[in-house]
Amino acid sequence: MAQTDGKPSVLVKEKIAESGVSLLREDFEVELGLDMSEEELRERIADFDAIVVRSATKVTADLIERGGRLKVIGRAGTGVDNVDVDAATKRGIVVVNAPESNSVAAAEHTLALALALCRNIPRANASLAKGEWARSQFAGNELYGKTLGVIGFGRIGQLVAKRAQSFEMNVIAFDKFVAAERFRELGVEHAETTDELYAEADIVTIHLPKTPDTVNWIDDEAISRMKDGVRIVNCARGELVDLEAVEAALDSGKVAGAALDVFPSEPFTDHPLFGRDNVVVTPHLGASTAEAQDRAGTITADQVRRALSGGVVTNAVNIAAVRPEEMEALAPFVPLCERLGRLAQGLGDASVDRITAEFRGRIAEHDTRLLGLAVLVGILSGHTEEHVNLVNAPALAEERGLDLTELKDTVSEEFTELVTVRLEAGDASVEVSGTAVGPRSLPHLVQVWGESFYMPLADHLVVFRYKDQPGMIGRVGTIFGTHGVNIGSAAVGAESSGGEAVLALTTDAPVPDELLEEILKLDGFHAGRAVDF
Repeated sequence: MAQTDGKPSVLVKEKIAESGVSLLREDFEVELGLDMSEEELRERIADFDAIVVRSATKVTADLIERGGRLKVIGRAGTGVDNVDVDAATKRGIVVVNAPESNSVAAAEHTLALALALCRNIPRANASLAKGEWARSQFAGNELYGKTLGVIGFGRIGQLVAKRAQSFEMNVIAFDKFVAAERFRELGVEHAETTDELYAEADIVTIHLPKTPDTVNWIDDEAISRMKDGVRIVNCARGELVDLEAVEAALDSGKVAGAALDVFPSEPFTDHPLFGRDNVVVTPHLGASTAEAQDRAGTITADQVRRALSGGVVTNAVNIAAVRPEEMEALAPFVPLCERLGRLAQGLGDASVDRITAEFRGRIAEHDTRLLGLAVLVGILSGHTEEHVNLVNAPALAEERGLDLTELKDTVSEEFTELVTVRLEAGDASVEVSGTAVGPRSLPHLVQVWGESFYMPLADHLVVFRYKDQPGMIGRVGTIFGTHGVNIGSAAVGAESSGGEAVLALTTDAPVPDELLEEILKLDGFHAGRAVDF
């Protein structure tokens, strides 16, 4: 289809809500390509200014390259796994999605599974459908008065808590990236650690993103710390729960039941858990409601319309709306601010209540909101249900009750530009500072744990606090060598009183936990953290 009467053309490649299609037709030429083959799509993509897909269509780098007129790619759903976002960004194409579309559906399905598990609904239905009247076999348990433990207290976790409270359940939740005040506002007990949650929860539901740190979050060790007779519900990501650990705990009686909607690989139709009386399974139905599907299409269509019309795009996953002159001045500092946010989060021991970003020197002359957003991205990345970016970071922080305070001062005594990130929770705080150096504005770390030094920020960083005495650095180097981890650069800060020093190292690979533990067992070493960017 060619552009008609100057109107942009939109290809709706997969079925979305009719209301979404109608919205697009108000301003654009719309073609429904539901039956378009992959080859035809490759041949026709150059005719369109926008494409709307769901999950079946793969918007690859090659397809994007062929779409010479493409300005926006709409993904009618929460993720963008089937879109090459990097390729789109390089071409200046906005990628939008509908991150909130299935939140209610996922929260409702979580409670539906909990009810089905506690009241033996699937077994009772199957029995009666076979002509049996076996009431005595299906006595269950009430949700009333029970304690629900929510791991991951983002948008969906909070919706689950609210619905559980309507059943008069007690709710306790764990999430390091939600302010304590937000828990109080929602009437939910704040667990400082998962151990606190496991000790109280009769039912545990998990709502974390999938990251290297969260895979198999619920494993043998976690289950061992839960109450006897606990029930486990997973409507988030299949990889979060070790199914073999759940099976063993069901066999031993430690776990009374499990309800699973997601699995490590899908389709997933054969596992020893399936068919057990105390296990309820569904084939990834968390987002599968007519309302959620309609909502996703309508939201995405609206975002596509905004992008093509020059409006404010709120759900872009790759491009933030920033004035060109500000972007030119501040863009080199975005990677620095993201890394400082990630580092401050990685070095902290407690939850986050307050975030302060301080900008000194020439960058303070600009509108630094972009850099504040980058700090939030660094802090929240890997800890939310959806991918964090410069566009959605404020909303994700707001729903977690996290406030960012920006301080600016055009005077910087030691560096032309200086960025400091401080995270606080109660009386505890962690502070890191950095600057950008040279024509390529390379991020450098200049302060951590109260000590000053100067070193480039690499992809893998490890920091130690120890007693300042001879031989300590050599002992660290020896252990790194024994483990085959190469040290790229090192810096020591030992200016404060009390005989303490801080050693920061960059490495060419992630630092194994056993290496850290071996060093921290040495006499005189007080703390150590490894952070990967």
